[in-house]
Amino acid sequence: MKHKLTFLFILTIMVSCQPKQEEETKADFNVDYEKFELDNGLDVVFHVDRSDPVVAVALTAHVGSAREKEGRTGFAHLFEHLLFLESENLGKGGLDKLSARVGGSGANGSTSRDRTNYFQTVPNDALEKMLWAEADKLGWFINTVTDPVLAKEKQVVKNEKRQSVDNRPYGHTSYVIDKNLYPADHPYNWQVIGSLDDLQAATLADVKEFFNRWYVPNNVTLVVSGDFDVEQAKEWVHKYFDEIPKGETVETMQPRAGVVTENIRLYHEDNFARVPELTYTWPTVEQYHPDSYALDVLAQYLSSGKKAPFSQVLVEDKKLTSNVRMYNRTSELAGQYQLSVRAYSDKDLDEVAKAIEEAFEKFEAEGISEKDLSRIKAGQETSFYNGLSSVLGKGFQLAQYNIFANDPGFIKKDIERILAVSTADVKRVYEKYIKDKNFIATSFVPRGQKDLALANSEKAEVVEEAIVQGAEETFDASIQAEYERTPSSFDRTIEPAYGSAPEIQIPEVYEATLNNGIEIYGIENDEVPLVQINMVIDGGQLMEDMDKLGAANLMASIMTKGTANKTPEELEEAIDQLGARISVFAGKQSVRISANTLARNYDETLALMEEILLQPRWDENEFELAKQSTISQIRQQEANPNAIASNAYDILIYGKDDIRAQNTLGTIETVSNLTIDDLKAYYNANISPSVTRLHVVGDISENELVKSLNSLDSKWEAKEVKLPELSQPKAPTESQVYFYDVPGAKQSILNIGYPAMPATDEDYYPATVMNYILGGGGFASQLTQELREGKGYTYGVRSGFSGNEYDGTFTISSGVRTNVTLESTQLVKEILDNYGPGFTEKDLETTKGFLIKSNARAFETAGAKLNMLENISQFELPHDYVKDREAIVRGMTVEKIRQLSEKYLDENKMIWLVVGDAKSQLNRMKQLGFGEPTLINDMTGPEK
Repeated sequence: MKHKLTFLFILTIMVSCQPKQEEETKADFNVDYEKFELDNGLDVVFHVDRSDPVVAVALTAHVGSAREKEGRTGFAHLFEHLLFLESENLGKGGLDKLSARVGGSGANGSTSRDRTNYFQTVPNDALEKMLWAEADKLGWFINTVTDPVLAKEKQVVKNEKRQSVDNRPYGHTSYVIDKNLYPADHPYNWQVIGSLDDLQAATLADVKEFFNRWYVPNNVTLVVSGDFDVEQAKEWVHKYFDEIPKGETVETMQPRAGVVTENIRLYHEDNFARVPELTYTWPTVEQYHPDSYALDVLAQYLSSGKKAPFSQVLVEDKKLTSNVRMYNRTSELAGQYQLSVRAYSDKDLDEVAKAIEEAFEKFEAEGISEKDLSRIKAGQETSFYNGLSSVLGKGFQLAQYNIFANDPGFIKKDIERILAVSTADVKRVYEKYIKDKNFIATSFVPRGQKDLALANSEKAEVVEEAIVQGAEETFDASIQAEYERTPSSFDRTIEPAYGSAPEIQIPEVYEATLNNGIEIYGIENDEVPLVQINMVIDGGQLMEDMDKLGAANLMASIMTKGTANKTPEELEEAIDQLGARISVFAGKQSVRISANTLARNYDETLALMEEILLQPRWDENEFELAKQSTISQIRQQEANPNAIASNAYDILIYGKDDIRAQNTLGTIETVSNLTIDDLKAYYNANISPSVTRLHVVGDISENELVKSLNSLDSKWEAKEVKLPELSQPKAPTESQVYFYDVPGAKQSILNIGYPAMPATDEDYYPATVMNYILGGGGFASQLTQELREGKGYTYGVRSGFSGNEYDGTFTISSGVRTNVTLESTQLVKEILDNYGPGFTEKDLETTKGFLIKSNARAFETAGAKLNMLENISQFELPHDYVKDREAIVRGMTVEKIRQLSEKYLDENKMIWLVVGDAKSQLNRMKQLGFGEPTLINDMTGPEK
């Protein structure tokens, strides 16, 4: 079946200058797809997109945690991991090696309650290879799973849980909510990632039973999206997938809502929280239920923006928090509406609960206007287009609808339902699902501050892992599995050949300079009706005085809070009515103003950007709110191991008195002392077109763009801004271990590295090439293969060079299981020591294959194109600098790699930072061989 979908958006947008007039705006966007089904039940969906020589392949199984059994949770997510490791015809690590060779984005996957998907984008000459590999997952995989393989991957998944749940502030919130929202026999009662105990108890027989039941063609959708020959692809799909046998019939599960028979109040003292958080949850409806659309609008209206009742009451009036998060989470079987408030330090959550009641009462009295409903729908349109800006994004959407609506073309009906939501619908679903309905309230408070929890709350049941040295089982993941091979009608061990090499077209870049000095860099692209703008004003935190730290960040945060001619509410409404997004952000070395808008609304969006830039409001109330929010963020960083590691590492690299070592948020002391006059002074001294670069990608021509900037050119006068002269910090002459103590940490955060070189150094890109096999190549890298795949110490590890015009660093970073902190650093040390001498011709072949072939997908998305433009403008690179880099890669030799390794990877001249549990790990770190570890809690940290 061939289908052509035309997504027709009919949005009624009130014209601000003529409030009684309405303008009907239509936007057409076409997506072709073809669906067919194999005899074994496999659903196949094709979408052709000729814009780039790439193709995305996504294999989605209709199985998530909802298909698991109580006591055997986490299996679907475990298979997300296992299916990448080995198959009969690709061999151990075959998929990752293949992805690297062909220049793919990297094989990846995700698991939800209801589905598991596997995906990547590759140059289109590798499509047959990908189909061959994906078929191996379904038909020639399960025999390769052995007890050692299972034991190792259990450790990887457990590390992922530690990283995403156990070692993170408020990480156990979802667990507590779902255990109480869904009955014990409901498949949403447990978490997707499962429990550590269930994972540990899983046997090989359990795992194989689960695979054989659910990972069968009649429960899977294959989507191919991109630039490919349809008839040829059909032949390949039949060749590789036809002979995989059909599985048992998979029955459709019926919707089943959560149950809350009475209000439930629970609390948990969180080791990593520094401010209290209150979350309310109500049971609602499953995805695509007619009421789910109005619930989405309700959540957005109540919590997002200056006009939102919850923002007005909790943020503006009561000053209890900096923002309120609210959303309606829908899944295949049920939905849940959640409201979450992360209050300021020491705020009593009973006070927050009272304010929540007031906000709901305000909504009941005022309702939602047609104008507000219109602006929310405009934003939904922009979000829709953004989601379809890549071939993979389109593929995901087609698979989602095929599985859960049994129709890849359901998106048309989906959009119709979004646009059909009325103000009466919003009020109705509030009264049906939220007002006076039973709820679950969870209070997550800092350890030792139980008194901040809601009154009459009971202690939540949260299972926390104890740190026990040597607790995990040992395994040897290198053991080759012995099994009887699965038969096939042809020799599947032969990897398919490449197709015709894709013709790589570098986007055409145009440049211009305005009279006031703004440098313009643009790429015209009409794949989707959007325009993305990124204005970079050099300076950022570098221009701050040490006693005014945080000034740039605070200035940026209030620049979108009104203008001289618009109140904060009026500005926000003007942006929202266009379906646009405008943000201002201050970083280490620049202030950035970014916008994302529908092409038809570009002129109006640009006018608002100009107004924000040239006519700041300097609103005292917004300034005080921003200060309070920033101080709260700094406090929250104090117990977040990742934030601690980032801030501490900067100080160790640059020295505590260097501006580059400071937290961009500032410190509690400096932020508390900042005045609005300090922000004005920063703005007047540093915001100038003379240090500004403008990057634009989207559905607008060069002539249209330059002409549109006439106003900005004439109104924004240039002034001299002298950027600081910075030098490369000195690298250590010997290695030293630094330890920041986070008592009870379930993982140790490792940052290992040194000040290396700026991005303008002639060795910078060659060193980046050298690093690919070390830790820049994902699963193709030695660090990942050894620490994750070989030992199960971590969920992820990476290394790389980063730099700018002034300086640069080399860094290895990872979060490792607490009780193998020493062993992980010893292994990193060994890998660094052996990297150059052990580098082989095969490693070089993999490096070259990836870095050259991946250029086919280097410019697919608007974000990639913007990044290209920024590289060109920041480092004064030629438009075709990719070709220069390709020449460097082609000219690389094993000897050159070894020379670069010897020069830039000396493990004996690095900073070895550990952020973790000192009680169990500090003394052990002496065995690394770099002397006595230095405890740095008193020297550095987010609060210093």
